[in-house]
Amino acid sequence: MEEDLNRVVEFHGHCCPGLVIGYRVAKYVLKNFKRSQDEELVAIVYNNSCSVDAIQFILGCTFGKGNLIFKDYGKHVYIFYSRENKIGIRISLKGEISEEMNTVRNHILNTKKESKDIDVIEMWKKEYSDKLLSLPEEELFNVREIDIPEPRRSKIYPSIQCEECGEYFMEIKGRIINGKIVCMECFERLMED
Repeated sequence: MEEDLNRVVEFHGHCCPGLVIGYRVAKYVLKNFKRSQDEELVAIVYNNSCSVDAIQFILGCTFGKGNLIFKDYGKHVYIFYSRENKIGIRISLKGEISEEMNTVRNHILNTKKESKDIDVIEMWKKEYSDKLLSLPEEELFNVREIDIPEPRRSKIYPSIQCEECGEYFMEIKGRIINGKIVCMECFERLMED
């Protein structure tokens, strides 16, 4: 394995096909996309799978900096936008790769996790991860330039104290219930009562 992949695996905790996809996406972006530095590169990810950890680790896109945006669409689609260059690209898996991944995933889900079967599952993960690492980019991804509005920058909002639990939270996340300004956590709990 390449040294940077070893570091991604160490960060994530294990190697799996999802992590390898994110690794390959991030390496593609490094090599082919006119990218900006730090917060100027925005990643919009359409899943919350293992792949996103590789994108965060290699490209430095994070929720904390506001340049990682999650859209809960459940698809291996990754959009990158350069604020500096005002361009975007959309990377998605080729259909054949998605079908193969689904087959591997179904094998794993349908295999009973007895001690002997764990070895079989790990073998499938390794074999498919190795295949994903060896495929040429053009066999793995659909890539196209896209025109999207510039993603909003992260904002810092004032904090206020919840009148129920006493913890501070972002002002824009507050709710009013029973005449009190409360955090979302307390609001949800009070709604259930």
